[in-house]
Amino acid sequence: MVTLLEKFNKEQEKKMPDLRPGDTIKVHQKIKEGDKERIQIFEGVIIAKKHGSGIPATITVRKVVDGVGVERIFPIHSPSLEKIEVVGHGKVRRSKLNYLRTAKGTKAKLKRKAFAAAIAEEPAKEEIVAPTEETPKV
Repeated sequence: MVTLLEKFNKEQEKKMPDLRPGDTIKVHQKIKEGDKERIQIFEGVIIAKKHGSGIPATITVRKVVDGVGVERIFPIHSPSLEKIEVVGHGKVRRSKLNYLRTAKGTKAKLKRKAFAAAIAEEPAKEEIVAPTEETPKV
Protein backbone atom coordinates (compact mmCIF):
# COMPACT_ATOMS: atom_id res chain seq x y z
CA MET A 1 0.00 0.00 0.00
CA VAL A 2 1.40 3.37 -1.01
CA THR A 3 1.22 6.10 1.62
CA LEU A 4 0.29 9.67 0.83
CA LEU A 5 3.84 10.82 1.54
CA GLU A 6 5.34 8.32 -0.91
CA LYS A 7 2.78 9.31 -3.54
CA PHE A 8 3.58 13.01 -3.05
CA ASN A 9 7.34 12.37 -3.29
CA LYS A 10 6.91 10.44 -6.55
CA GLU A 11 4.99 13.36 -8.07
CA GLN A 12 7.70 15.84 -7.07
CA GLU A 13 10.64 13.86 -8.48
CA LYS A 14 12.08 15.02 -11.79
CA LYS A 15 13.43 12.80 -14.51
CA MET A 16 17.21 13.26 -14.40
CA PRO A 17 20.07 11.79 -16.41
CA ASP A 18 22.34 9.23 -14.79
CA LEU A 19 24.66 11.37 -12.64
CA ARG A 20 27.88 9.94 -11.23
CA PRO A 21 30.94 11.38 -9.51
CA GLY A 22 33.48 12.46 -12.11
CA ASP A 23 30.87 13.63 -14.61
CA THR A 24 31.22 17.13 -15.99
CA ILE A 25 27.79 18.75 -16.00
CA LYS A 26 26.01 22.01 -16.70
CA VAL A 27 23.36 22.94 -14.14
CA HIS A 28 20.75 25.42 -15.37
CA GLN A 29 19.29 27.17 -12.32
CA LYS A 30 16.47 29.74 -12.17
CA ILE A 31 17.49 32.95 -10.38
CA LYS A 32 14.91 35.54 -9.29
CA GLU A 33 16.05 39.14 -9.13
CA GLY A 34 13.14 41.34 -8.12
CA ASP A 35 10.39 40.83 -10.69
CA LYS A 36 12.69 39.32 -13.29
CA GLU A 37 13.71 35.70 -13.61
CA ARG A 38 16.77 34.39 -15.46
CA ILE A 39 18.68 31.16 -15.87
CA GLN A 40 22.25 30.87 -14.63
CA ILE A 41 24.52 28.04 -15.77
CA PHE A 42 27.05 26.44 -13.43
CA GLU A 43 29.46 24.05 -15.16
CA GLY A 44 31.74 21.79 -13.15
CA VAL A 45 32.66 18.28 -12.00
CA ILE A 46 30.48 16.25 -9.64
CA ILE A 47 32.67 15.46 -6.62
CA ALA A 48 29.96 13.90 -4.44
CA LYS A 49 26.45 12.52 -4.65
CA LYS A 50 24.57 12.15 -1.37
CA HIS A 51 21.25 11.02 0.10
CA GLY A 52 20.30 8.43 -2.52
CA SER A 53 18.14 9.14 -5.53
CA GLY A 54 14.88 10.34 -3.95
CA ILE A 55 13.68 13.80 -3.00
CA PRO A 56 16.53 14.60 -0.55
CA ALA A 57 19.25 13.67 -3.10
CA THR A 58 22.00 16.27 -3.62
CA ILE A 59 25.11 16.63 -5.76
CA THR A 60 28.22 18.69 -5.02
CA VAL A 61 29.62 20.38 -8.13
CA ARG A 62 33.08 21.98 -8.21
CA LYS A 63 34.70 24.31 -10.71
CA VAL A 64 37.79 26.51 -10.67
CA VAL A 65 37.34 30.22 -11.47
CA ASP A 66 40.48 32.40 -11.74
CA GLY A 67 42.47 29.91 -9.69
CA VAL A 68 39.88 29.74 -6.89
CA GLY A 69 37.81 26.61 -6.36
CA VAL A 70 34.05 27.14 -6.17
CA GLU A 71 31.66 24.45 -4.94
CA ARG A 72 27.89 24.42 -4.91
CA ILE A 73 25.49 21.86 -3.52
CA PHE A 74 22.38 21.34 -5.64
CA PRO A 75 19.26 19.43 -4.55
CA ILE A 76 18.59 17.32 -7.65
CA HIS A 77 14.79 17.55 -7.53
CA SER A 78 14.59 21.24 -6.63
CA PRO A 79 12.02 23.25 -8.58
CA SER A 80 14.65 25.99 -9.07
CA LEU A 81 16.70 23.68 -11.33
CA GLU A 82 15.64 24.01 -14.95
CA LYS A 83 17.75 21.15 -16.30
CA ILE A 84 21.03 19.28 -15.90
CA GLU A 85 23.18 18.49 -18.96
CA VAL A 86 25.92 15.87 -18.86
CA VAL A 87 28.89 17.24 -20.83
CA GLY A 88 31.38 14.42 -20.25
CA HIS A 89 32.29 11.46 -18.09
CA GLY A 90 35.49 11.11 -16.07
CA LYS A 91 37.20 7.85 -15.22
CA VAL A 92 37.09 7.55 -11.42
CA ARG A 93 37.21 4.73 -8.90
CA ARG A 94 35.79 6.53 -5.87
CA SER A 95 32.37 7.75 -4.88
CA LYS A 96 33.66 10.93 -3.20
CA LEU A 97 36.30 12.97 -5.05
CA ASN A 98 37.36 15.20 -2.16
CA TYR A 99 41.02 14.85 -3.18
CA LEU A 100 40.31 17.25 -6.08
CA ARG A 101 40.10 20.09 -3.54
CA THR A 102 43.83 19.95 -2.81
CA ALA A 103 45.07 18.60 -6.15
CA LYS A 104 46.90 21.02 -8.41
CA GLY A 105 47.92 20.93 -12.06
CA THR A 106 47.72 17.63 -13.90
CA LYS A 107 46.60 15.72 -10.79
CA ALA A 108 43.43 17.85 -10.67
CA LYS A 109 42.34 16.62 -14.11
CA LEU A 110 40.26 13.51 -14.57
CA LYS A 111 40.84 11.15 -17.45
CA ARG A 112 37.98 10.85 -19.89
CA LYS A 113 36.00 7.64 -19.85
CA ALA A 114 36.26 5.97 -23.26
CA PHE A 115 33.06 4.65 -24.72
CA ALA A 116 33.15 1.61 -26.94
CA ALA A 117 31.44 2.63 -30.14
CA ALA A 118 29.33 -0.15 -31.52
CA ILE A 119 30.12 -0.58 -35.15
CA ALA A 120 27.04 -1.61 -37.04
CA GLU A 121 27.55 -3.95 -39.91
CA GLU A 122 26.80 -2.39 -43.24
CA PRO A 123 23.64 -3.80 -44.79
CA ALA A 124 24.23 -6.13 -47.68
CA LYS A 125 24.20 -4.23 -50.94
CA GLU A 126 21.57 -5.32 -53.38
CA GLU A 127 22.98 -7.16 -56.32
CA ILE A 128 22.44 -5.52 -59.66
CA VAL A 129 20.38 -7.82 -61.83
CA ALA A 130 20.93 -7.78 -65.56
CA PRO A 131 17.73 -7.16 -67.48
CA THR A 132 16.13 -10.33 -68.74
CA GLU A 133 13.00 -11.09 -70.63
CA GLU A 134 10.95 -11.18 -67.43
CA THR A 135 12.05 -7.75 -66.21
CA PRO A 136 10.73 -4.86 -68.29
CA LYS A 137 13.24 -2.43 -69.75
CA VAL A 138 12.79 1.19 -68.79
